[in-house]
Amino acid sequence: MCERKIPVIGEKFPEVEVKTTHGTIKLPDYYIERGKWFVLFSHPADFTPVCTTEFVGFQKRYDEFRKLNTELIGLSIDQVFSHLKWVEWIKEKLNVEIEFPIIADDRGELAEKLGMISPYKGNNTVRAVFVVDNKGIIRAILYYPQEVGRNLDEIVRLVNALQVSDDKNVAMPANWPENDIIGDKVIIPPASSIDEIKQRKEASKKGEIECLDWWFCYKKLE
Repeated sequence: MCERKIPVIGEKFPEVEVKTTHGTIKLPDYYIERGKWFVLFSHPADFTPVCTTEFVGFQKRYDEFRKLNTELIGLSIDQVFSHLKWVEWIKEKLNVEIEFPIIADDRGELAEKLGMISPYKGNNTVRAVFVVDNKGIIRAILYYPQEVGRNLDEIVRLVNALQVSDDKNVAMPANWPENDIIGDKVIIPPASSIDEIKQRKEASKKGEIECLDWWFCYKKLE
């Protein structure tokens, strides 16, 4: 028997063709071709209270994701007609129009590939989140249990932090941009040689960067 391999950070998102509320989409090519990042998130089932609050929350933050060149795509094992009826209900009852597509993974094939089904939680998908960059590489994975809704602001922050890290070659402290030690500043990758240590100390003396020690240096974003 072949052992099931769940994707990991740094790996390319598996190539799959999926049925969605916006038609058939080929992942990750659909977003790569458009130069987009995407956040794929699963939910246990349509017409459930926690999932409904999450979908409304994602939609209300959709513009924030778009500003980060990032699209949203949902997934559950319910079929397309169920997704469509649920989206219709959300619009009628809550006055929120869900604009992003929802995958109908009715056979659970993609959910299995992505490790979204826990053998201890029945056949429903857990609350998984995959952040995928514009090259189709998985950059972050989050898992929440069925009984706890996701922190959607954290997902926006995560995408933003990853993109800033890529662009500026820096690391992001805890709770960035509101860290308890360095505020909104970012961390410079640690020195990897004696010469780099000397350079860091000189840069610190000149006020170009700040250091608590040579291995913990940081700066304001330019």
